[in-house]
Order: sequence, then structure tokens, then C-alpha cells
Amino acid sequence: MDTTLQDPVIGHVLDGRYRVEARIAVGGMATVYRAVDTRLDRVLALKVMHPSLAHDASFVERFIREAKAVARLDHPNVVSVYDQGKDGAYVYLAMEHVAGCTLRDVLTRRGALQPRAALDILEPVLAGLGAAHRAGLVHRDVKPENVLIGDDGRVKVADFGLVRAVDAQTSLSTTSVMGTVSYLAPEHIEHGVTETAADVYACGVMLYEMLTGAKPHAGTTPAQVLYQHLRQDVPPPSAAAPGLSPALDALVARGTARERAARPADAAVMLAELRSARAALSEAELDHAPPRALPEDPDHAPTAVLPRDPAHPVRTADDLDRTTVLPPVPAPDAAPPPGDGRDGRGRGRRGRGRRSPAVLVGLVLVLLLGVGAGVWYINSGQFTRTPAVLRVPQAQAEQTLAEAGLRVRVERAHSSTVDEGLVISSDPEPGARVRGNGTVTITVSRGPEVVAVPDVAGVPLAEARERLTGAGLEPTAVTRAFDDTVERGAVISTDPPAGTERRPGTGVELTVSKGRPVDVPDVTGADRGDARTVLEEAGVEVRVADERVHSDQEPGTVVSQSPAAGETVARGDTVTLTLSKGPEMVTVPDVVGQDEESAVEALRAAGFEVTVRRIFITGEVFNQSVDGGERAPKGSEVTVWVR
Repeated sequence: MDTTLQDPVIGHVLDGRYRVEARIAVGGMATVYRAVDTRLDRVLALKVMHPSLAHDASFVERFIREAKAVARLDHPNVVSVYDQGKDGAYVYLAMEHVAGCTLRDVLTRRGALQPRAALDILEPVLAGLGAAHRAGLVHRDVKPENVLIGDDGRVKVADFGLVRAVDAQTSLSTTSVMGTVSYLAPEHIEHGVTETAADVYACGVMLYEMLTGAKPHAGTTPAQVLYQHLRQDVPPPSAAAPGLSPALDALVARGTARERAARPADAAVMLAELRSARAALSEAELDHAPPRALPEDPDHAPTAVLPRDPAHPVRTADDLDRTTVLPPVPAPDAAPPPGDGRDGRGRGRRGRGRRSPAVLVGLVLVLLLGVGAGVWYINSGQFTRTPAVLRVPQAQAEQTLAEAGLRVRVERAHSSTVDEGLVISSDPEPGARVRGNGTVTITVSRGPEVVAVPDVAGVPLAEARERLTGAGLEPTAVTRAFDDTVERGAVISTDPPAGTERRPGTGVELTVSKGRPVDVPDVTGADRGDARTVLEEAGVEVRVADERVHSDQEPGTVVSQSPAAGETVARGDTVTLTLSKGPEMVTVPDVVGQDEESAVEALRAAGFEVTVRRIFITGEVFNQSVDGGERAPKGSEVTVWVR
């Protein structure tokens, strides 16, 4: 269903800052939304813990650990974490938003990839994980769903929700194993140990999947898949995709070796080996055509808690798709459980030989698979899979669902990405189990929601902004212009114009009136009273500066004005006048009797212009036009006679 109809978080502003706009994905621990940071005006991804888990201290601690761990990383191939906080029942992480798709989307849509494309994706994944490993962090849940491919081609590793420090406790409890079934390393399954080599194993499995279009281990129950991780090597991808280079087979074999010590120590080492292998491939080997798309294993197996307690029952194959509780897969060299082969008093049974550990392991596996098959048999006849009807016309979707024996309920909602009349979503989602006569709700697109830009011409700016916001639009830039008819401070026009239909959240620019234009008259040189009269008659206000300045003009006359003469201002604007206090008076030095050079230097130093009149070529000063000791305007001319 369209999440905007039911999800209470959408439309909410967390911490008064993050406005939640749409749901991106749902996981077992949290939901990821697209949101806007209203403080910095940027789009980001908001990961919000399910409220039902917010009361569990361990889940909250894991959430906060993810924020702190990833915040330590500054790498272009790791999704950045910006902030972490809590708003009531909502515990959240604010993260970088990557517009694009996941590697899982690519594999579902295209199947196997060319070696060049597979290596182009895996290389930045290993680079990002390598940075995490060198920082002392293990991801623990590497899988295609957590590899983001941006519209600009950038590849980033996301969702460090199970991250753990390498030097922290790396073994889990004896009752559960955390991770995703198809990508768990053998030591993780058998001992709960998660070190950097476990991430390398998951990358090797992903490389196999990219090259072949299928996972290396398949089964109807998690127990079957876990058993294969422990007992079977990942086959060479060339077995499923003939023609692949042996170098690719070797790279997959190194990354997925069952023995931890046989794998590269961390992602940085694996990255170096990938680059070496790639350098050895020819162009033809890199562009080798992928095999025909194989049927996708529906069991994507999101993050799950896989118990290692034999008391728990086997679940059906659908448990691969959700958090679940499953019985353990015994280790290859597991000893018989206490009490096996003994009577109630602990004595060995007579007349029977003791079973070997291998036989006991086999019996346990047969029992687990038998019980799982029985449960599957009981339930399989009662359920069907929801057909995929996304982005198809409503009539076609209804027909497809009816042919599958399902009833249909139709809801409608606006969508900015799905054309009108096509299916936006279905509930249950495609591939989910539903009873044979169950009801599937499809949400059909009404097309994008639009609103009309309101007419705010002549409205004061503050009120115009309120009207635009109330209509679901975003007032943005304000430009000011002169207008003979619109009052100062009121809106002249909007862009887009009034009446234009736009999607909610669209930005609207406003042009605001500065009032009627006035050309500033020139009043320099006029006395204060005359200058004020001229300016006020032109329609502007007058302000006289407190400080006066020395000038050649008469005291009280206008020396300068701001704005300057000829500039255009709005009626009612203010023009500031600076008045003269007359010239600055300076004492004239007495230079009679001095040589010409010294006299000229002294007069110029006092601020006067000097003219020299000589009777002879050179000599001493015998007269000056202004007697020494008198005061004269600074900058005025003093003449000296030399003989």
C-alpha cells in the first residue's frame, strides 16, 4: 500500500528538524525514510527504529553503536551518518541519501552481470569495507541489499546496523547467530565469530552471485543453507556460467574459502587481489556475456536471528525472508550431545555399539530436514505467492490476482513516480505468502498530486509566505524591484505565476515592491536648508550626518550625499547629507633664510602647495607670500622667492 496512507511517521518533523517525506525501505529493526533537514535544507535518509524496539536497551545500543561507528568513517564508498537522536518513541539516524537503487535491484532486474560490471561494483564495496576494517570495524551484514548504486554511478556500503568493533566481543551467545543466511561465513555459523574475514566471505558470495545470477547455496530452509556453508565449498562460477576466466574462479575461491585463514585477512587485502586479478583479464574476458538470467531465489533472507539451540522447531522456507528462530546446524566435528547412546542412568546400552559422531550428525540433519519438509507439506497447499502487479494497469492487475485465486481490494493515492492508473504497491508485497482465497490490496496511482500557486500580488511579504506554505508550496528567493502601483513591501509577482499547477513542495520565488522609483537630485554645494527642500520635494527623506568634514566649501554647505546624485531610490528612502565645516587652518612655517630645498620641504610637510620664484639659479629664501607664523588653509599655495 502507499505508505503515506498508513505510516504515522510520514509528514512528521522529528526533533523539530527532519521532515519525513516518504518511506524508502523496511527492515527487521528499522524503517528508512527520505527526509529533509529543514535547518540545512538538504535531502537525507532517516533510519527510524521500530517503536516496538525502542524500549529494548540492546536494540537502542546497537542503533547508537552504528551511528558512532560509521561517523568515524570518512570514505566516499561508505554511506555517511550525520546525526543520531530520539524524539519521543522514535530513535533515529540521519544519514546520507543516495538516489539510485541497490545491488539486489540490479540482480533482480538483470540477472548475471558481465565480469567488468561485477568488478566495477565489488571494487568500491571492498574499498569502503577496507576503510571500515582498518578503522577496527566489522560490518557483519554484507549483502546486495546493503550495496547502494547511485544514479551518478557511485557505489556505497550502507546499513552498518550489525557493526561491531574488531577488538570488542566478537563471539555471540551460544543460542543465536545474527546475520543473513546466504552470506554467513562458516565460523560465524559454527562459533558466532565475526571478524574481518567474515565480511570478505560475504563479498566472495556476492561476486559469485553477480557472475552467475544465483546464490551459490540454495535450500528450502535456513538449516539447509547453513549446512552447505559448513560442508560444501562455493562452486566455481564458471560451472554455472561457462567461459568465465579461471582468474575469476580463483578470486571467488579465495574469498569464500571455508577456512578463515585461507581467505584474505580483510577487505583491503581482498581489494588488492581483485585489482591484480582484473589486471590479468583480457578485454574479451572482462566483457564475457553473462549466462541467461537464472530464476531468482525468492529467499533473499534479510537479517535474521538464527538460534543455535536444538530445542527450537524447524520453520518453513518462508522463514528465510524474516527474523526467525531455527534449530542449529551441528559443526562437522561436533561431539554427540550429552546422553546420546546412554540409558536413563547414564550407562551405555548393552548389545549396541556406540554411534560415531558423524552418524549422529547425519541423524540430526535428517531429522531437521524431515521435520522441515513435513511442516512445508502441511502448509504449502494453503498458501500461494502474491503475483507481481506493480506498475501495471489496474484492470490487468485485477485479472492477474483473480487468476491466482485471490480477491482484490483497490485503494487510490497520488504518486510522483507512477503514472495515473498503474499500480503503486500491493499488500502483501509481491512474492509474499497469502492464503489461497485471501485478499490483496492494490494501491492505484492518481498521478502526481498538484496544487495551484495562489495569487498573492499586492499582499505583504510575510502574509504571502504564509499563504504559499499553507498551499503546500515552499517560498524561496525574494527579489526586490521598483513598482509605481504596488506598495512598498508587497508582492508584485511570483515565479511560477499565480494559478500554475505544481507538485507540493515546489519552490516559489517572489518579487517584492521597493515602491515608486525616484531619481536622487544633486544638492552638493547647496546650503543645508535648500538641500532638504529639494530632496523632500522629490519624495525622499533627509538625514544630516553628525560629523562635518573640512573642505574648500563654505561651512554649512553640502559636501557629499548618499545615495549619489542620479541614482534611483524608492519613494520614502533616506538620503544622507554630509556638511562642510570649512577649510582646515594650518600655521605657515617661517622659511626665510633657508636654502631652497629645505624651505620647499618644510612647507610641503605642513600641507601647502609651494611655488618657487628665483632671481638667481639657486640660493636662499629671502621672502615668502604668507609670513611665517600666520595661519592659512591647508592645501593652499605659498610662494617663496630665492636669490
